[in-house]
Amino acid sequence: DREAGKGRPFYYFAYGAAVSEVSIDTLTGEYLIERTDILHDVGKSLNPAIDKGQVEGGFVQGVGWLTTEELWWDDKGQLRTHAPSTYKIPLASDRPRVFNVALAEWSENKERTIRRSKAVGEPPLMLGISVLEAISMAVASVADYRECPRLDTPATPERVLMAVERLRAS
Repeated sequence: DREAGKGRPFYYFAYGAAVSEVSIDTLTGEYLIERTDILHDVGKSLNPAIDKGQVEGGFVQGVGWLTTEELWWDDKGQLRTHAPSTYKIPLASDRPRVFNVALAEWSENKERTIRRSKAVGEPPLMLGISVLEAISMAVASVADYRECPRLDTPATPERVLMAVERLRAS
């Protein structure tokens, strides 16, 4: 019941955690994802290989959303970047150099699902936030972490460079 704020909107919740390490070039704003470690909850996995692939894919999609998928509208208010053919999507070379994904083997869905599993598809998208935060911290290092940088998304190399230059000027 949306009105009363009561009820059971989800059959279960899936959780995940990601830690990412990046390096940035302070002269160009370009960056590399050096390493990412992910632990994700899928309940009792029906197929660990597929679930790990889903986590990896969701993560990379989230990284793309936060670092490359720029939204542009025309003067009539129409979204012009509405499909992968109109914006940059992550390439295989954009994935972390070291990419570790583990499934929380101790997890079991308390709900009576098939073998106590949980679906995994969209939730790992949010784990891409770890890359955005790592880029932000790398930019902050330019000013010895005295200031939290303004880093707009998508965090393109141009925006990373602008954030570095703002910190250098302050």
